[in-house]
Amino acid sequence: MKNRYQTLNNLLGWLVFVIASAVYLLTAEPTTSWWDCGEYISTAYKLEVGHPPGAPTFQLIGRFASLFAGGDVMKVAYAINAMSAICSGLSILFLFWSITMLGRKLVLKSSKEIDTFKTLCIFGSGLIGALAYTFSDTFWFSAVEGEVYAMSSFFTAIVFWAILKWETQADEKHSLRWLILLAFLIGIAIGVHLLNLLAIPAMVFVFYFKKYKTITKKGIFYALLLSVALLIGVLYIIVPYISILAGNFEIFFVNSIGMPFNSGIIIFFALLIAGIVFGLIWTNKKAKPVLNAVILSFAFLLVGYSSFLILIIRSNANTPLNENEPKDAVAFRAYLGREQYGEVPLFTGPYYTARAYKWNYGYQKYIKGENDYIPVARYRTLEYESEQSTVFPRMHNSNGEARHINYYKYWTGIKGDRTPTFGENLSFFFKYQINFMYWRYFMWNFAGRQNDIQGHRFNENGTRDYLHGNWITGIKFWDEMRLGPQDHLPVELRDNKARNTFYCLPLLLGLIGLFYHVKKSKQDAFIVFLLFFMTGLAIIIYVNQRPLEPRERDYAYAGSFYAFAIWIGLGVMALCDWISKKAPKMLTVSAVTLVCLLLVPCIMAKEGWDDHDRSKRYAARDFSKNHLTTCDKNSILFTHGDNDTFPLWFMQEVEGYRTDVRILNYTLAGMHWYIEQLYDAVNEAKPLPLTLPKSMYGVANDFFAVKRYDKYLELKEVLATMASNSSAFRERWDDETEVYVLPTNRLKITLDIPKLVAKGIIPKEIAETIPNEISWEIQKGRLERNELMFLDLLATNEFERAMYIASPNYMKDIFPPISEMLEQEGLNYKIIPYKAFQKVNLDKTYALFAGKETEWGNVNHPTVYLENAYTMHISSITRQIYSIFAQNLVQAGRNQEALTILDKSLHFFPASKIPLDVYCVASAETYNQLGNTKKAESMMKEIANYYQEKIRYFNMFRGSKAKGVAADLEDCLGALSYVYDHAKRMNLESVQKQIEAFMGGNVS
Repeated sequence: MKNRYQTLNNLLGWLVFVIASAVYLLTAEPTTSWWDCGEYISTAYKLEVGHPPGAPTFQLIGRFASLFAGGDVMKVAYAINAMSAICSGLSILFLFWSITMLGRKLVLKSSKEIDTFKTLCIFGSGLIGALAYTFSDTFWFSAVEGEVYAMSSFFTAIVFWAILKWETQADEKHSLRWLILLAFLIGIAIGVHLLNLLAIPAMVFVFYFKKYKTITKKGIFYALLLSVALLIGVLYIIVPYISILAGNFEIFFVNSIGMPFNSGIIIFFALLIAGIVFGLIWTNKKAKPVLNAVILSFAFLLVGYSSFLILIIRSNANTPLNENEPKDAVAFRAYLGREQYGEVPLFTGPYYTARAYKWNYGYQKYIKGENDYIPVARYRTLEYESEQSTVFPRMHNSNGEARHINYYKYWTGIKGDRTPTFGENLSFFFKYQINFMYWRYFMWNFAGRQNDIQGHRFNENGTRDYLHGNWITGIKFWDEMRLGPQDHLPVELRDNKARNTFYCLPLLLGLIGLFYHVKKSKQDAFIVFLLFFMTGLAIIIYVNQRPLEPRERDYAYAGSFYAFAIWIGLGVMALCDWISKKAPKMLTVSAVTLVCLLLVPCIMAKEGWDDHDRSKRYAARDFSKNHLTTCDKNSILFTHGDNDTFPLWFMQEVEGYRTDVRILNYTLAGMHWYIEQLYDAVNEAKPLPLTLPKSMYGVANDFFAVKRYDKYLELKEVLATMASNSSAFRERWDDETEVYVLPTNRLKITLDIPKLVAKGIIPKEIAETIPNEISWEIQKGRLERNELMFLDLLATNEFERAMYIASPNYMKDIFPPISEMLEQEGLNYKIIPYKAFQKVNLDKTYALFAGKETEWGNVNHPTVYLENAYTMHISSITRQIYSIFAQNLVQAGRNQEALTILDKSLHFFPASKIPLDVYCVASAETYNQLGNTKKAESMMKEIANYYQEKIRYFNMFRGSKAKGVAADLEDCLGALSYVYDHAKRMNLESVQKQIEAFMGGNVS
């Protein structure tokens, strides 16, 4: 019977693996996505160095997966996305086996034998729990893209399964091999994401409950201390201090003893290996198997952790993507420590009202010189007034952004600029961090989701946001009680594919399983609870999130939802147990399993398929390709954030498209290592023309002082003088800091107009109208690295190498004339050496926007899902650019081309996918101006309908909820009035009558 059970257990486990993997492979994105995927796929494909703290295990396995593309670079992204799909399918496999192991334990507690009924109960539980998690919102999202979270979930799943497997064999002779395997898996998993470490407390308690027959409060306390000690030991000692000690050894043996580079690292690892070998031999000789296993586990953890060496190896190969350049143990310390991201207070720290009064200087930073390591700076942090600090600070604001401060006040009801109380601090913790940033995500997965429009709970006016990103159930009276009317929803809410209603059925089944588990086995329930808590609520405490996250963060808590899926599975066993006492057993197990299958996984699959199916979406790839297409040969393209950088890296590093263009991320250029790389060629892109030496942008120079001066000095000459005699331009900033000084805040660039005309940079016909000098004044008293670098590039480049900006919303502080020196070419803005007479390069932009080969990611495909981040990007950027471009064509007398552009806009970005809003009025006006009144009228009616529908809905709100939509209602009324005014201007009487009838004749 046991062999039969095991065979069925294995077969059913692999069956759910096949189902889950098939689902994920069918819905996987065929190319890169926005956010970090472009970077991860690129660094995996070419084994390059991504952002700290790195993911070498993911990269190595991703590189192997990329080989299945068969050398076709167009299939590399899907191959790595498929790797995530398979990893996710394996997570489901181990979830099934974990549920069946826990279910089997429950059965064996009350019976020594497992009959057919109990076998079917166990397998039904595993099947429902595993399939419910298969179709859960958060896990499915990560399963279909080339990011680390799918693989991280796999390692969490296999580690939890392995400790349960050890428990079944704990009394056997060689059971310690499972613990050694666990240490190895944890070591490998560190190279994916640190989330895997959070399973350690659950593992400790499995060991404690198994090995100690008498369970006491004192024993539980000591087990808890041990679990925390192990977690802290790995997270805060082993992971960072291996590199810290290696770095200290290296500096000592090179700087103090005069040995060659890398000698200290070799000696450190030689001693470490010798210590492990000695410990193993001694414990074996003294017959200490447990201590021997501990040392062996430590050794295998280090073997798994050694994947990080690939980052040092590849960094020294100077790969095109080489973030932070962790070339040696000294630089690797800063890389692992994520120093470029700053620190978030955890146990103690300042409130957002605190003001820093001095720098605290920590350990010495070094750079590699010719023969030794040169001390260049000290790691520093800000110190704040103690009366404005607290224990457990939740409302912090390390970068001083007012938008975060405002939302702290909204969440806690604080008035004025006073320091928060500790009670308000805790209020923010529970209301925002726990309830909004965890339980809301939890309910998305097991109750239902309102839509994918990112919500912030409170609007900027401090009223509740009832419309965006909340959880719902599909139970009308409950949803209306919490969120207002659920009938007559506006189209963007009603037709949002992420509106998923599960009627709380997964939640209910999971709660049944939880209570059943506690009743039948408090110890096992506590173990699952530890996994649930550590991979969910504990992360909330550790991350200490501020309001206004740039995206929803539910993917970080997938491990917690995994644990709850175990209870969903055990809920089936509970129902079978209870109902079988009053009904035939075989009928009970069949009916319960079938009903639960239909009401939980099947509903979740039906509701979630359309918003998780990315199989035909190419938007991130096509948008980034179109950014590169219109760039001149060997040009420079400035980007700013993740979404306008990572897909471009993907296009160049994976698909090899336009590798002559130098991508320059303006944000990363604030880091010394990034600017230093600008002096080198990358792929086919030449080095950047810069005057200042690398050393002036070095690690010791975080910023540069600016002196006020009454005369305008030539920027190029100022830089040349600084470069030739840099020591003369250094001044003491404070007791610890010496900085370089830009000797004037008034600068000018003198143009060599004949030369620029000869090179075709300035059109010959306007040369005589262009001033030969650009002058400006810097108002800031200090410059960051990227700001000085931009001034350096402007002066040295002399506009000879084309420079583009993906988004023209930065650099104005240090170079105000830039706002008048931009000419649009496609999606980019080209910096030109004169005031732009024509804001758009008509020929180049038309070739892109109306080209036969131009694609925009299948946005217009009826089944392609556009999550809100995509919709906002398309609506606010591309559609508006098309509209403005059409107007420019009209002004140039190119009317037919303008019509083509307007038609193309509606073809690529149809109203069925992205509703027409007030920003589309300009397109309707252009249609009307060009004589296509019918099209203009149709568009204006659709725009009016869009706002009328919203107004009707908002007017349905009553009481306090009406205040939550009052600002939205006012905005819609204003927009409708705007539409009316423009309809009147265009003589579109039918549109005017429609709006007048809706407003009762009162249109103002």
